[in-house]
Amino acid sequence: MQSFEIDKTDVLKLKQALEGNEEDLIKLLGEYHASEIAILFSKIPLESQKRIINLLPAESASEVISEMDFEAHPEELLLELDPERRQEIVEELDYDDATDIIAQLDEEDQKEILQDLDTEDASNIRNLLSYKEDSAGGLMNTQLIKIYANMSKKQAIDEIIQQSEEIEEFYTVYVVDEADTLKGIISLKNLIKAKASVKVADLINEDFIYVKAQVDQEEVADLISQYNLTSIPVVDDDMKLLGRVTFDDVIDVLEEENTEDMLKISGVSEDEELSGNWQAAVKSRLPWLLLNLVTAFLASSVIRYFEPTINHLLILPAYMTIIAGMGGNTATQALAVTVRRITLSDLSDNQAYQTVIKEFTVGLVNGAVIGLVLFLVAFFYDSNPMLGLVIFIAMAGNLIIAGLAGSTIPLVLKRIGIDPAIASSIIITTFTDVFGFLLLLGLASKLLL
Repeated sequence: MQSFEIDKTDVLKLKQALEGNEEDLIKLLGEYHASEIAILFSKIPLESQKRIINLLPAESASEVISEMDFEAHPEELLLELDPERRQEIVEELDYDDATDIIAQLDEEDQKEILQDLDTEDASNIRNLLSYKEDSAGGLMNTQLIKIYANMSKKQAIDEIIQQSEEIEEFYTVYVVDEADTLKGIISLKNLIKAKASVKVADLINEDFIYVKAQVDQEEVADLISQYNLTSIPVVDDDMKLLGRVTFDDVIDVLEEENTEDMLKISGVSEDEELSGNWQAAVKSRLPWLLLNLVTAFLASSVIRYFEPTINHLLILPAYMTIIAGMGGNTATQALAVTVRRITLSDLSDNQAYQTVIKEFTVGLVNGAVIGLVLFLVAFFYDSNPMLGLVIFIAMAGNLIIAGLAGSTIPLVLKRIGIDPAIASSIIITTFTDVFGFLLLLGLASKLLL
């Protein structure tokens, strides 16, 4: 089965069905998975989304809303529904999904939705809303399977069967004591294969991975990825079992974090929505462009200082753009690799040193090769071997500086507590432009005039 991508035909069929009768619309919707309908929602207005949600069974409607991209604002759709219909859908949602959606609303709207739910559901969602959105507590689902250590095999299996009726999927069975303190995990396979007389306490695996509720979501994702877990329990400071984070939630986290880093490296605020309007994009990007303009004046001042040299050697500007461009590309490559390494794990001093040495070596080798190509161009095309030598040294030197800047600057920023993704790109652009121009124009002034 291939992943679903929006096709003009699908959108046209849906729009035509929306103009027709309900039977045809329901029939068409039956051809799509809930996640596919959620994607199609991005192409139709809110009123049409509301009509479709009201036609679908509550279970299917909840799946569609939970699969909607947050930039499509599922919370606004939920708010538009009649209170009774909204209650049905929210109660079908997993607690973590319901919390993520409701958290996007202001306080008054949250109260309006929660007051219509039954006491248990409202209490669970309120509890999850109290955690930071990007923490393990904000990511967890409180619906899980737990049994007690003093249970017999039969009691444990009966309890698992009973609890599983309220849970769509579960991957791990957690073992707690009477105070809800997490004692370990148990394999369902081992429980089923065990003798009838065995106690749960005899089957507990006490060597398990867990996280505290306040742990950042990136660390949760790293642990699940590192240990190949399907889920990870979340506990408080007293080891009381609070909930679980499943691998499907982590996939969303990894996508979110990667997108955030990519936008930051490009100088775009993480608050800018990919589907937002042009006013929001201008507001998000203009401050960084203005800061970039200030730093660009540094590179410009170098050119102004060497204006007499440029006036005597009119060929230099043609090579200046090449050296600056190659330096910027090299620095960006080193930056992307270094930021990714920082994101995946906290680098030790030795690992940070090895990263810098690696990028220095890459810059040296690439600079020498590309510098040699430019030397040959200047030698044969411009018939000026000294110009070729100057360009060779400037190119090699700038690519070394670019590699060092692209690797060192994010490491330094990380060490002093500044986000390396969002601040590094502007600094390294200035570095490569200023030093590239200084090397080329400075050497040209000494060796060619």
